[in-house]
Amino acid sequence: MNRVLVFVATKNLADQVYEQLETKFPENMGVIHSNKSQNKRFETVTKFQSGEYRFIIATDIIARGLDVAEVSHVVNFDMPEEPEAYIHRIGRTGRADKKGIAIAFVTEKEKEYLDKIEALMNYHVPVAALPADLEISDELTDDEKPKVRMKEVLIKLPNIHEGGAAFHEKSAKNKKVNIKIRHSDKMKEKYGKPKKRGAKKK
Repeated sequence: MNRVLVFVATKNLADQVYEQLETKFPENMGVIHSNKSQNKRFETVTKFQSGEYRFIIATDIIARGLDVAEVSHVVNFDMPEEPEAYIHRIGRTGRADKKGIAIAFVTEKEKEYLDKIEALMNYHVPVAALPADLEISDELTDDEKPKVRMKEVLIKLPNIHEGGAAFHEKSAKNKKVNIKIRHSDKMKEKYGKPKKRGAKKK
């Protein structure tokens, strides 16, 4: 019996693919990613090994821990950016001298990933034509939609007191007042009485 391992890039996409296929293959497939509990992941792998599940949808991180010998097909729903990840994926099939089949869906955007994979493996991956009756949707998934990243600019606002930041009350030591004091007043303050200047000597 064929056992198919389907690789996807993200947890969200894994759930979406599972929801689409589960309606056609009810109770015949499972999904594994880091949001699933450890017990649920063990249960999925056990059912896959026993043949109860024919399909597993998995992300790369979780799939590294899978040790399933009877995988007949590996489907790359999307292409990994790192060519080493692709080699790890297809290495899940064709074990113990058994024949395995690896299939990859490659979009125009992902052709550069395929070029890197072929260069690393020193092998040209054969391309098959899509079925004539295949319908391809123009609607983008959340993962396919372009991400718009806005640059965050932090602005430090002034400490606003009553009356406005530019018109706050100065501290006493910062106040500067120009007051002209007469000489006679200075002398009175110093000697307690007015002091007259003596006559200039000739």
